Amino acid sequence: MSPCLKISLPLALLAGLFVCAPAAAQRAQAERAQRTAEIPVCSQSLGAIAVDEPPGRNWWSGQQLSSPSALIKLFVNRSRCFTLVDRGRGMVRMQAERDLAASGDLRGGSNIGRGQIRAADYVLVPDLISQNNRSSGNRIGGLLGGMIGNRTAAAVLGGIDINRKTADVLLTVTDMRSSEQVAMAEGHATHTDLGWSGGAAVFRGGLAGGGATGYADTEIGQVITLAYLQAYTDLVSQLGGLPGDASAANHQQAVTMQKPGRLLRNADGTDGAVRDLEVGMMLYPTGNRAELMWEVDDELGNRGWVNSTLFGLAR
Repeated sequence: MSPCLKISLPLALLAGLFVCAPAAAQRAQAERAQRTAEIPVCSQSLGAIAVDEPPGRNWWSGQQLSSPSALIKLFVNRSRCFTLVDRGRGMVRMQAERDLAASGDLRGGSNIGRGQIRAADYVLVPDLISQNNRSSGNRIGGLLGGMIGNRTAAAVLGGIDINRKTADVLLTVTDMRSSEQVAMAEGHATHTDLGWSGGAAVFRGGLAGGGATGYADTEIGQVITLAYLQAYTDLVSQLGGLPGDASAANHQQAVTMQKPGRLLRNADGTDGAVRDLEVGMMLYPTGNRAELMWEVDDELGNRGWVNSTLFGLAR
């Protein structure tokens, strides 16, 4: 039997009815491909980003899907808005390699050591607000079969389900230094398809690459993909407000006094000192510097200058 079945019936309501699951699949695949191609591309990277696992329960394995973080990484890579840093399985393997280096088991000159890991400026967290794998499902065979009065046609139509699959998702970008949520976008997608009982139309495409298993060859996976595509496209449009250098744009890292000193009113020492500083005191650099002198705030709100040879980065 042809995959695209035409049923000619005397009723005007059903005349020319086409039941073509592959055609619906092709339309969904084409829509996904178009939206993927429409992801905006940034002219330069805005920093390094890690894609985290969604919080809460593992909802994706029940849908025979891989973690959506793999899907989001594909979008991030295509947009070129960030440099991806691995904080998942790749990080675990990297740490194991560093343990080998620390134990002396690697060859000399391997160039693996401390201070090489790039800091993540942001973390992107994908989440699923809601998904419905079978909402508004209706078997129309009984209704139309009774109208037709034809057993053969009724049996054919009895295998048709109308399924409305929906997904609502959320993407959040958090600044790793300040903990501020700098961007947030929602995505919604739905797909109505005519499919056969026991074998609904299956959408196939190229999204299985990059570990995004199931999103290319399951119906609910296709819908969730479209929702995340919408959310990420909207997210990229919000990124114009992010600084080009996230590290420089954030407050300086706190420092701790390692030797006794004084908080001076001016960098050159004129006008005396604001207060004495003891070992262990926490100070917060403002970013202003004059050679070895740094402008800082103390924990009481006093502002002044201190020699940078007297403190170290807080740990």
